[in-house]
Amino acid sequence: MRIGTLARKTGFSQETIRYYEKIGLIPQPDRSEANYRDYSDGYLDRLRFIANCRSLDMTLDEVRHLLELRDHPEARCGEANALLGEHLEHVRHRIGELNQLARQLEVIQSQCDADYPARDCGILNELDRMEPVNDEPDNSHVPGSHGHRPG
Repeated sequence: MRIGTLARKTGFSQETIRYYEKIGLIPQPDRSEANYRDYSDGYLDRLRFIANCRSLDMTLDEVRHLLELRDHPEARCGEANALLGEHLEHVRHRIGELNQLARQLEVIQSQCDADYPARDCGILNELDRMEPVNDEPDNSHVPGSHGHRPG
């Protein structure tokens, strides 16, 4: 099958599929006589596995490790269990960060109880008064907190 068909069947964009080829998550496909990529059904299974991992917010490195285990059926599943345990701890840590963020947003939202002009808005004034959590604003945002969609 060609890349457009594979993309439709998996929900990944063509660009993502090419990227996964480039970084080695999926092998380079055979080429047709017209030099089009020619994907077998095995690519569907592999990309669905990747999509399932990504839907669990796993990093590409975590996915790569699980794929290596999957590609070697004689390997022990203890490594997969350990990786999943580490990921679960990371998720629990993020949940704590998100709960803290929710409490902070509730405090800020409580500063406004009416529809005042913007100059008198308790939320805007509180955001002006707050001290930054750290020096790098990009790192203060909780990654993945707005959802994740593969591809």
